[in-house]
Amino acid sequence: MQEPAVLASSPRFFQKLGLTHDIRQFEDGLHTDPNESGSYEWWYFDSHLDNGSKLVITFFTKDAASPKGGLAPQIAMDLDLPDGRSINKSMLFSPDLFSASKESCDVRIGSNAFRGDLHSNHITATIEELTVDVTLTGEVESWRPGTGYIYYGREEERYFAWLPAVPKGKVMATYSVNGESTSAEGHGYHDHNWGNVSMPSVVNNWYWGRGSAGPYTFITSHITSEKRYGYSETNPFMIAKDGKVLADDDRKVSFSKSGIHIDEQTHKPVADIHSYTYRDGDSEYTIAYHREHTILRNYFIDSVPGFKKLLARLMGFDGCYLRFDGTVTLSHKERGEVIEEITEPALWELMYFGKHAHEIRN
Repeated sequence: MQEPAVLASSPRFFQKLGLTHDIRQFEDGLHTDPNESGSYEWWYFDSHLDNGSKLVITFFTKDAASPKGGLAPQIAMDLDLPDGRSINKSMLFSPDLFSASKESCDVRIGSNAFRGDLHSNHITATIEELTVDVTLTGEVESWRPGTGYIYYGREEERYFAWLPAVPKGKVMATYSVNGESTSAEGHGYHDHNWGNVSMPSVVNNWYWGRGSAGPYTFITSHITSEKRYGYSETNPFMIAKDGKVLADDDRKVSFSKSGIHIDEQTHKPVADIHSYTYRDGDSEYTIAYHREHTILRNYFIDSVPGFKKLLARLMGFDGCYLRFDGTVTLSHKERGEVIEEITEPALWELMYFGKHAHEIRN
């Protein structure tokens, strides 16, 4: 029997969680018990640097795709360089090397740290030949879609939560590869996710992206639930202008995609174009992503050890993560007339936790 999946935006959810519409610093702190089986949490940062590099850093309490068991801290870093090189690093750490505050973003894994408040963050990390030192200073107010929670099940006992603590900020980064150091400025983003149920059991796939165009900053997401929840779809969405949130009511958002093809390596359907349209009275905003390259493919099965990997293959487990670059176009209409149209470079992702939910339609 189909169960509900609900983006928790109504007043009763704010009361249930003890939250207000004003975001407080503790919301970027530790929410789960990382030693509890089934829970997971991660803190994420990505950036576009002015020298053409792209840098992504994530601190995990454990693998969100398979969170059974206790604390298993991990750091992942991806650096795409202007000369075409791509450096992708991931490392597991001993549980006794992990600590995190419940009062603010202050996560330590060994000598690596992800620290800050709702305005600024400082990240330092080293994996093998790659070392990074990053400062992110916010230029757009913190935001979340409603309470930030999606609840699954009739008793709302399962959840996935999301807080974009710094939707856009100025970045000062230094990265070192094999001892060769480079410093660059740019713009970046930091968010925070946590939950108490394995992602593949509730989410089939999602598109997620962020970017800026002129005075606008936006965050977009299209989340398709698993079969148990009727492949229901939610569209967490935000547009800010001059640092203040302008539009974020997911009930006013429609999603579309086209140019769908099977990715040759992952065998997942990928859209060359996907877009979100926000309509509120006479006002309409559209954000359209145009894929140029697939710059990263990660297979979840590669992180599964030993005999479990064989079992996963026999069960047909084929979850994967894809990252794209290309352009995004923001258009603004009033009473059907185009007021603004701005195109910028963009970076976004498609996450698949299992079999794709629908037939491919071009």
